[in-house]
Amino acid sequence: MKLFLIDALGPFCGQLPRGRQNWSKIPFSQLAGPADAHCDSSWQAITADMHTFVQRVRSAGYNAITLDDLAHLTNHPLHDATTNQLIDFYREKFRPLIQLAIDAGLKVFLTSDIITLSESARIQLENQPARIEEFYIDQLESCLADFPELSGIILRIGESDGLDVKDPLKSQLHLKSAKQTNRFLKAILPSFEKHNKQLILRTWTVGAHRIGDLIWHRGTLNKALLGISSPQFILSMKYAESDFFRYLSINQAFTQSPLAKIVEFQARREYEGAGEFPSFIGWDCQRYREQLAHVENLIGLSVWCQTGGWHAFRRRAFLEPAGIWTEINAKTIIDIFRHESSAEESLERQFGQEKSASVIELMRLTNQLILKLYYIEPFARQPLYFRRVRIPPLLHIYWDSLLITVPVRKLMRHFVSNHSETLRDGQLALELAEETPTLANDAGLPAEDIEFMLDTCRLIQLARQFYFSELNDGLNQQIQLAKKAYKKKYPRKQRQRFRINTDFSPSQLKSRHLAMASRYLLRSQRKYRWLDHLFTLHLLSIGYQLLKPSSQEKLPKALRDSAMGVDSLFK
Repeated sequence: MKLFLIDALGPFCGQLPRGRQNWSKIPFSQLAGPADAHCDSSWQAITADMHTFVQRVRSAGYNAITLDDLAHLTNHPLHDATTNQLIDFYREKFRPLIQLAIDAGLKVFLTSDIITLSESARIQLENQPARIEEFYIDQLESCLADFPELSGIILRIGESDGLDVKDPLKSQLHLKSAKQTNRFLKAILPSFEKHNKQLILRTWTVGAHRIGDLIWHRGTLNKALLGISSPQFILSMKYAESDFFRYLSINQAFTQSPLAKIVEFQARREYEGAGEFPSFIGWDCQRYREQLAHVENLIGLSVWCQTGGWHAFRRRAFLEPAGIWTEINAKTIIDIFRHESSAEESLERQFGQEKSASVIELMRLTNQLILKLYYIEPFARQPLYFRRVRIPPLLHIYWDSLLITVPVRKLMRHFVSNHSETLRDGQLALELAEETPTLANDAGLPAEDIEFMLDTCRLIQLARQFYFSELNDGLNQQIQLAKKAYKKKYPRKQRQRFRINTDFSPSQLKSRHLAMASRYLLRSQRKYRWLDHLFTLHLLSIGYQLLKPSSQEKLPKALRDSAMGVDSLFK
């Protein structure tokens, strides 16, 4: 392996306001602009953080960073004058940041959503896909010419800006089929070959449109890459067929193409506390390394140490002591893949021989807490597909929200049959983890984070009791009291905590309807059934659009208002 990428989002997030944040890219709309009184001091702080960040990740073993993004650094005649002036401002501020990384010995790659438009450009290009692609090639050529110090561009084609993004430059999905994607790649590759830069295509998608199964469907991948053989082209794939979750087997698409490839990992586990407590993935990465050992032309990896999720957790890796849990993962990943170390060897290298035994045991016990309590293992192990998406193995916890509701209870009881054993597994993991604060103290790690993890997991175990025990008012009251005590112990002004969403009111969702929907809408294999081709992929989309106004209101607010929304599943 020769390319070891890590995202450089952290330096731009040191001055964000309290509350939930979109961590999918740099929050440009919240950065200080030229008219802000604190503009100079704000960008001085970003520059200082970038200097610290690039030095530390270089020391950890990474040799390249990703920065957002091409659209905010490339002006265009179709943009309005105000947007172009803002882009000029960003260009001025980003040049020294890029140079800091290069001076530290790091390559710099810009990310790019396909496609990002200003409102002015959107109006002029509406319903003109050929002109949209010409617009992007103009931007690409301009960017590569104006920033020759860049090493390449990383394309995201399967996800766009979230519903919450307020920015004069906002991305939308443009490529909708493998054939269109193939044509687009062939149209832009000559620019990369001319400028001798790398084009990295991420196969990640949220399931929208026919291209939505690119991450796991080998036929779609083969069609999208048909005839592409450029040495400037690199595929970037998540290690599994879904997002960054546990209990997922290796993505079989790695064996499909002889083209250069990199594998994506997430050090700041967006679905597992986002760095507020340990969520160690060293043993997972060790297993994935073994499974990828014989993959042709695997040239590197890409690690997300800040990017991902919609939540209020705001610890920054490589920039503050509180980022320690993410840093442990980021350093372990690089040790495992670059130096072929074991997870234990990496932890010993990071903490020294004297502390390593305590650290390893702490990681082992908290890892079991994640696997056996945070996840509901009998559900997590079931491969389930809906339309073009591999359903996540974690549904009752959505970023920073724990859902203790009757619909989630019915869902879990439908898919999990052995309720008593599932309850025992969670309780046992919790009991075994009781010694973890002492281990953290012995290792010189923040024991208060472990206590927060245990308190959160006690609530998760109560949620598990709600899912798998008989309904009773006593348990409901116990959950409400525990929720109140949790909020009192962790006031938001002192520490961000999980949102505990409780709703014990009866649900209109009937068990027989759930069973019928599961039978006809879900499948346990990648391959589409005739029913999917006839109904799930086509007619269901039409039906959803007709029912959408009423069905949206029945969803939790966190599902309706964050990311790209539920609509993306039905496009």
